[in-house]
Amino acid sequence: MIRNKIVLLCLLICFHALAGAQTPAPVKRLLQAPYMRGASFSLIVKDVQDGKTVCSYDTDRLQSPASVLKTVATATALEILGEDYRYPTTLEYDGTLENGTLKGNLYIKGSGDPSLGSSYFAPDQNKFLSAWIAALQKAGIRRITGSIISDESIFDTEGASVKWLREDMGNYYAPGSYGLSVFDNMYKLSLQTGAVGSRPVLKGTEPNIPFIRFKNYLKTASVSSDSAYIIGAPLDDVRYLYGVLPANREAYVLKGDIPDPALYLAHYLTDRLRQKGIQVDGAPSCYRIEAEENRWNKKERKEIVTTYSPTLREIASVCNHVSHNLYADALLKTIGMQYKPRKNEVISSFGRGVQVVKEYWEKKGLDVFSLRMNDGSGLAPADKVSAGFMGELLAYMATESAVSEAFIASLPQAGIEGSVRNFLKGSKLQGKARLKSGGITGVRSYAGYITEDGKTYAVAIFSNNYSCPMNRMTGALEKLLLQLFN
Repeated sequence: MIRNKIVLLCLLICFHALAGAQTPAPVKRLLQAPYMRGASFSLIVKDVQDGKTVCSYDTDRLQSPASVLKTVATATALEILGEDYRYPTTLEYDGTLENGTLKGNLYIKGSGDPSLGSSYFAPDQNKFLSAWIAALQKAGIRRITGSIISDESIFDTEGASVKWLREDMGNYYAPGSYGLSVFDNMYKLSLQTGAVGSRPVLKGTEPNIPFIRFKNYLKTASVSSDSAYIIGAPLDDVRYLYGVLPANREAYVLKGDIPDPALYLAHYLTDRLRQKGIQVDGAPSCYRIEAEENRWNKKERKEIVTTYSPTLREIASVCNHVSHNLYADALLKTIGMQYKPRKNEVISSFGRGVQVVKEYWEKKGLDVFSLRMNDGSGLAPADKVSAGFMGELLAYMATESAVSEAFIASLPQAGIEGSVRNFLKGSKLQGKARLKSGGITGVRSYAGYITEDGKTYAVAIFSNNYSCPMNRMTGALEKLLLQLFN
């Protein structure tokens, strides 16, 4: 039986911890690999039925989790908000509406929805726009004397965590999270490359972002794929292009993050309304700009239409299946809205979310000492967690949570789908493991569940600061799991 084998291995681990005995052979072999010199490694396997730890190694060690941290964000959001929660986005207006003319502004009021227009909900990704235009036409609005103004004020302007690396900010996989997001906060930049050593020509972005400017320091080389970066700070309209692209390509695409999604959405809706014959006199704007210029209007507004996101269950599933950083960060900020700042306390939207997470799990009896969060996505190298905490969280979500099924289903099946579609593929554990993977420079991690012989085990495994390529570390952890569940 798998349980007996795991128990035997873990007895050896316990003897090692308490009396200096040798570690089990699979763990020992991994730790003695040359690329593990100076590295840290942690492991826990818990039987979720009886709560007993059947295998563990260095479970109190603080480890960088990378995207495994998304399991904390999604579990907490599902617990607090419920799997059926939907984000509302509302069109509102101030002023008066007479004879087809809106004498005032039209507002897009956001609630933090990261999925508005997301490609992961195609083909319905533009459904919100059709609903908005239909509602305006039904209201008889043919002209707006003011502007389209995005109201993203529910979150602060700290779109990216201050703990993120410069190489991440500006890239498509690290979009800022704001009170209003759209199209995954991502654009595609088309380029044409020429001879080796030349500078590529910029051909434009999709979607078109009128306020973005590029500083092009790219070069072409005789390579088959790029090693290029789009670098830029949140809300900054300047993006810097560094690195190398393949030479002699008629069309080559790089992806980046929309610097100011709220402002972009105001531009986008303004353009679409004008195409539909609805005149908009004023220039697009957003809360941040209006507040900074002391023009923010606090007049009473009237609702025109409210559209809703997919359910939180669906959002969490996308988040964990494809490791969507924007979704995870938005979920953290959303639950952070429940945090009540202390007198004179200044705290960011990220910070509020972190406080809610820690307080919530501490009340559930988990030891949150090792939980050091700076975001929900795990992009920050300063994020830390222990295998012990992850084991407790996973066991709780499997046995005590009212949203257990939704959370477990949000984790992709190893060897079959999502970010772990190639992990354990073709092995005896294919389809028997639901795991969230994590990987940034020097970090490879997995957390989730493995079912074997009718039993379900919570598993968390972390390797930090190894010195081999990530794919080699992935193979080593895959081999270790197969040996443990032999």
